[in-house]
Amino acid sequence: MKEEKKQKQQQQQQQQQRQQQQQQQQQRQQQQQQQKQQQQQRQQRQQQQKQQQQQQQEQQQQQHQQQQQQQQQ
Repeated sequence: MKEEKKQKQQQQQQQQQRQQQQQQQQQRQQQQQQQKQQQQQRQQRQQQQKQQQQQQQEQQQQQHQQQQQQQQQ
């Protein structure tokens, strides 16, 4: 009987270890996903900056046009 109990305990322990490993893997995957998300956010920020620059350029062009009109008058 004692031996049987021991064997059962060992099996349980092994299962627990397997479960732990699986959990670790899941955590790693989650971390990777988080990193991806961060990268995406950075990219979005860069795009926003580009848009701002474009707007500034357009404003400059408008100013030029206004100056030209004044000269014509």
